[in-house]
Amino acid sequence: MVNMTLAIPDELAKRMKTFSEIRWSEVARQALEKRVNDLEIMNNIASKSKLTQKDVDEISKRIKRSSASKLNGYRS
Repeated sequence: MVNMTLAIPDELAKRMKTFSEIRWSEVARQALEKRVNDLEIMNNIASKSKLTQKDVDEISKRIKRSSASKLNGYRS
């Protein structure tokens, strides 16, 4: 097994120490495993997609416009 060094903010380290019974390395290992699995699934789905980069850019623009429009409506 490979070892990994992880830097975390001091405040987070203090908060984590209050839960000394938790094996934080296991929590990190599980989070990394889940993230890698999610990325592999996304890559698998994307590899079968017929969307072009232009299609993706257009969908992204529409989502951003819609989100901005909704957010502006909440500010009224």
